[in-house]
Amino acid sequence: MSRHLPAGRKAALAAYVLEAGQVTVAELAQRLDVSADTIRRDLDRLDSQGVLIRTHGGAVSLSSLPEADTGIDVRLRLQASAKETIGELAATLVQDDTVVMLNAGTTTLAVARHMSERRGLTVATNSLRIPAELSQKTYRDLYVFGGTYHLVAQATIGPVSFPTAAGGTKLDVQCDLALLAVGAVSVEGGYSTSNVAEAVMMSEMMANASRVAFLADSSKMGRRLFAQVAELGRADYFVTDKEPPAEIAEVLKANGVQVLFPSDSNK
Repeated sequence: MSRHLPAGRKAALAAYVLEAGQVTVAELAQRLDVSADTIRRDLDRLDSQGVLIRTHGGAVSLSSLPEADTGIDVRLRLQASAKETIGELAATLVQDDTVVMLNAGTTTLAVARHMSERRGLTVATNSLRIPAELSQKTYRDLYVFGGTYHLVAQATIGPVSFPTAAGGTKLDVQCDLALLAVGAVSVEGGYSTSNVAEAVMMSEMMANASRVAFLADSSKMGRRLFAQVAELGRADYFVTDKEPPAEIAEVLKANGVQVLFPSDSNK
């Protein structure tokens, strides 16, 4: 294969990533007949230009929606601005001196970052990343649920409870607000995710909460994943980055769900 000029090579590289969805440096180096270091530099430049997402050992296309086994560090780069918007809005629902549960996810990580002004919270989560995002001034007590360790999500999956001191009966917990990020939102499928065990855990969080807020960016709208967490009307709040599609908005309104999104997103 003849060598590409730099501009042509980068165009070919970007086109191939778009077509393949996810590629490795070695694969690109072989395909374009250049060194791995050259590919890495090209990927870094295309990432900075917003053409693709640089990952450890390769890249993914911006058009590729995250799969269930996509690492959290990759998913943090997808819809990053939308997640920060949702995180800021969702944090306004959190009141001082209350108990809050958050499930694991890149959107709830954004919520944790925006909770820095809150005080006296009791926080419970299955995310192993959220504790590092929370300001120590924010919480009085911080708990991480036990269970099976999910490496890709950097989270635990298990019961929403804690063992007693004797290690016997499980102690159930209650919260004032559950903030639950989901992978898909639709009229037929409600709020859903790809992992059954994760859906069960979110359902338990929801059942143990006085108020429930589901969080999803606009790329999740109209999609349906394998495991339903709840029907659309089950939430007290739905927090997103843009006004939801009409069919979803109608169901939410009919069920008294308060929808939070930026006031200028429908301009």
